[in-house]
Amino acid sequence: MTNQLTLSGKVALVTGASRGIGRAIARGYAAAGAAVGCAARDEAGLASLVAEIEAAGGRAVALPTDVTDEKAVNRMVTGAVDAFGGLDILVANAGVNLSRADVADSDTATWEETIAVNLFGVYYCIKAAIPHLKARGAGKIITVGSGLGHNGIPGLSAYACSKAALWMLTQVVAQELAGEAI
Repeated sequence: MTNQLTLSGKVALVTGASRGIGRAIARGYAAAGAAVGCAARDEAGLASLVAEIEAAGGRAVALPTDVTDEKAVNRMVTGAVDAFGGLDILVANAGVNLSRADVADSDTATWEETIAVNLFGVYYCIKAAIPHLKARGAGKIITVGSGLGHNGIPGLSAYACSKAALWMLTQVVAQELAGEAI
């Protein structure tokens, strides 16, 4: 089967790209012809991903980033834009599910970190990407949610709440940017 989708000339930025879903997304965009900014905290994972994409004939750049640091996120977006001349697609995939504990037994620091990565990290990415997407005249912002954002289960309160808030952020941003072809 051949790939019918072509993204030649497009630039995608994928967070959480060093492993799992993010890595698969980055590979897929590269296979479809997009240049890919690959972002994550795991520098070794990013290096191996970029090498894999380049070995297959694609273009990619490693952008080591902690999405909970807004300044680092701004540098990440600028790094992708500088490397490839713009930005067309943001995939805000970075996310964590750090523990399973009922609220009464939960660790506040773990709760805060989960919200920081899964909500604020996505917010920072979207905010930094918007001007570059607008400059291209159109674009895509893709956020990675979870069914737990709609139906929480005991022991996963931080994760479920972060994904519920992400769902609402995604809806609001879609409405705000609807007239911009984003």
